[in-house]
Amino acid sequence: MNKECLLRMCNINKSFSGIKVLSDIDFSLKKGEVHALLGENGAGKSTLIKILGGIYKADGGDIYVEDKKVHINSVVEAKKMGISIIHQELVLVPYMTVAENIFLGREMGNGVWIDREKIEDEARKILEKYKVDINPSIKVKDLPIAKQQLVEIVKAVSYNAKIIVMDEPTSSLSDKEVLYLFEIIRTLKSYGVGIIYISHKMDELDAICDRVTVLRDGNDVGVFNVKDTTRDELISSMVGRTLDNYYHRDYVATDEVILSCEHLCDGNMVRDVSFQLRKGEIIGFAGLVGAGRSETMKCLFGLSPLKSGKIIIKDREVKLNNPVDALKYKMALVPEDRKLEGIYRLMDISFNTTIEVLKDFIRAIFVDYKKEKDITDKYINLMKTKTPSERELIGNLSGGNQQKVMIARWLATKPQILILDEPTRGIDVGAKSEIYNIMNQLVKDGVSIIMISSELPEIINMSDRLYVMREGKVTACFNSKEHITQEEIMDCAAK
Repeated sequence: MNKECLLRMCNINKSFSGIKVLSDIDFSLKKGEVHALLGENGAGKSTLIKILGGIYKADGGDIYVEDKKVHINSVVEAKKMGISIIHQELVLVPYMTVAENIFLGREMGNGVWIDREKIEDEARKILEKYKVDINPSIKVKDLPIAKQQLVEIVKAVSYNAKIIVMDEPTSSLSDKEVLYLFEIIRTLKSYGVGIIYISHKMDELDAICDRVTVLRDGNDVGVFNVKDTTRDELISSMVGRTLDNYYHRDYVATDEVILSCEHLCDGNMVRDVSFQLRKGEIIGFAGLVGAGRSETMKCLFGLSPLKSGKIIIKDREVKLNNPVDALKYKMALVPEDRKLEGIYRLMDISFNTTIEVLKDFIRAIFVDYKKEKDITDKYINLMKTKTPSERELIGNLSGGNQQKVMIARWLATKPQILILDEPTRGIDVGAKSEIYNIMNQLVKDGVSIIMISSELPEIINMSDRLYVMREGKVTACFNSKEHITQEEIMDCAAK
């Protein structure tokens, strides 16, 4: 009996619709260990975790918790065994308070009424214990995504779990909040808690992880000690090849200005934003969470009203009162939050890909199903989306493949101005490389791209020019040829 072993998953198998997604997977977790689970989107990471969490039942294999064989048939059973999962897609109730979400299903009271004051007091203690600065009485819907992510983490920790799974926990966090998270993880490790850590951010492995298990196409391809391996070795194991020219740019934009925004203001988070976009150019927007980057793009796309300022497209001032107006000017926006603002989760890939171009294959009551399939197949192939067919429900895809479908939907509109808000969040390194190649080809074809990204290496390497925002204003503009550093960007974003 190994007293240090918290979890063993042995020879785990799982198939969907006759397609095998996990094949004889072995995975182990020690007490006080952070064990990373790496792999491309669709490699089987989420499926393995859902089996552990009682959401799916394995077709074969055994699970041992502290060397005791267990059968996990539901989420409730998993929690009773000390297994808590923080999913990539948040599962908070937006119209409930932070405290109510933390103790959802565990409400305190006398069985007739709920003691909300006690719930808030207990939630405040947990938040303070982990140094998370959030008011427990505020409704979740009023928090930015980054704060919601921290609430989800605190909620999982509050169960006093022995095994905690963190699926892309830093995808919406600022650098400061990531440091908070790492402190929480170190505290949990000191208590002997084991953490399974899923992330596509390779820099985080050195900072917080002890071991790495790599999955590829549903197979276990190796277990590595973080201190004894390199990033290139891990990437090669993940994708089965080396990634040359990771950030792919070989095109120089023209001098033709196709979009000018002058002193945009929405009376709230957008206070004074001016910038220009040239034909065939990629401009990046950097800044901390709450800087107003996403809010600026929503104003530009007609999702939020402008209080003042001008939008000029090809020397003509325009009023974009709604997304329909924006689409008329060949503009498209891939939003930051694909779950709340993007995908139709209960519909298939075909529906999600073609919903913005229905006029291309529907005439009155007649539907050209072949044309619909041709459009969908084109973008499945372009984005290299992993799916059994175009009729697969998008909710069954991995988060990264859902993101690919989201991007495909807006590419199908053939935009001239494409806004990408965190386009590679939750996407593996191989898929990121593919998206960078697509961006490079789009600008070659004359498309102009605005990209918001919290990953500074990405935004530095993919942008022709880079704008930095802070508190609703542009504080700096850099040319990519100036060899700017991450420190310079953060200096402009934070001061």
